[in-house]
Amino acid sequence: MLSFAGWEAAISDRVLPGPALQPRLSRDLAAASDEALLAWAGEGDRTAFDQLALRHLGRLHQVALRITGRPAEAEEAVQDAMLSAWRNATRFDPARARAGTWLYSITAHAAIDRARRPAPMPLEAAGDPADPAADPETRLAERQRQEQLQAAMADLPPRQRAALALAYDQGLSGAEAAAALSVSLRGLEGLLRRARGLLAARLRGTPE
Repeated sequence: MLSFAGWEAAISDRVLPGPALQPRLSRDLAAASDEALLAWAGEGDRTAFDQLALRHLGRLHQVALRITGRPAEAEEAVQDAMLSAWRNATRFDPARARAGTWLYSITAHAAIDRARRPAPMPLEAAGDPADPAADPETRLAERQRQEQLQAAMADLPPRQRAALALAYDQGLSGAEAAAALSVSLRGLEGLLRRARGLLAARLRGTPE
C-alpha cells in the first residue's frame, strides 16, 4: 500500500520553496481548492501541501501503477513526483492548467522514466479478484483474460500506457490528458490509437 509518510518524511530536511512560514490557523485546508493549496505550499506551508497530496495520492498511484506495471516502481514514481511538486510549487501557473492535471503530468513523467528502466524481475500478473459466486470454469476464464490483458499492457510503450491511464482510467478530458503528457491533442489521439491497436492485436493473437 502506498505510504504517504514515506515521501513526507523524506522532505523534512529539504529547503522549502519560499519563505518558511508557520501554517496559518485561519486557513480552512479541507475546504480550499487544489490551486489555493498549491499557492500556500509555494509559500512554504507544508500542511497545505499535505492536504493536497492526500487528496490525490490514490489516483496518482493508480496512474503510476498502470504505467510501470510494478507496485514498488509505482510507489517510487509517486514519491519522486510528490518531492518534485513540493519543490516546484511556486512554478505552478493556475492560468495554464488545473492543479490536478499538473500533478498527473509530474507523476506520469516520473512513472514513464521508471518504466523505461529494466525490470528487476518478471512482471507478475495482478488481475482483479475472481467473483466467488462464479463457477470454476468462469473464474478460470476471467483470470486468463486478466492475465492476457496485463501481459498485453506490459508490452505497450510507457507513453502509450500513460495515455490509456490518463484518458480512460482517470477520465481526464483529451485536452487535460494531452497537457499532462506534454503532447498536442493530435499526439494524444495517436498514442491512444496505437495503444488500442496493439492491445487488440495482442489479445487476438495476431501479428502487430
